[in-house]
Amino acid sequence: MRIKKGDTVQVLSGNDKGTKGEVLEVLPKADKLVVKGVNVRKKHMKPRKQGEEGGIVPVECAIPSSKVNVVCPKCGKTTKVGYSVEKDEKVRICKKCGAKLK
Repeated sequence: MRIKKGDTVQVLSGNDKGTKGEVLEVLPKADKLVVKGVNVRKKHMKPRKQGEEGGIVPVECAIPSSKVNVVCPKCGKTTKVGYSVEKDEKVRICKKCGAKLK
């Protein structure tokens, strides 16, 4: 998977189209991502311990990785991720400006 935890991504389609957020979790087997502030659902939580409160909690759910693109930190545009080899090390790069992605 070309997208890593901690990357800033922009949603390309769906209800949250155009929203930017940080990747919180990557699920490579399901080919999905959990992005901060995107695809937020309400979850009804039951109190598990004595003294703990139950209630309705907002939770970010996974979205398909094909619905997002990485935002380049240098040029600020959404881009596909490319690879190059530098000093026997594979590095992720921005396809538009060629900058290294962290």
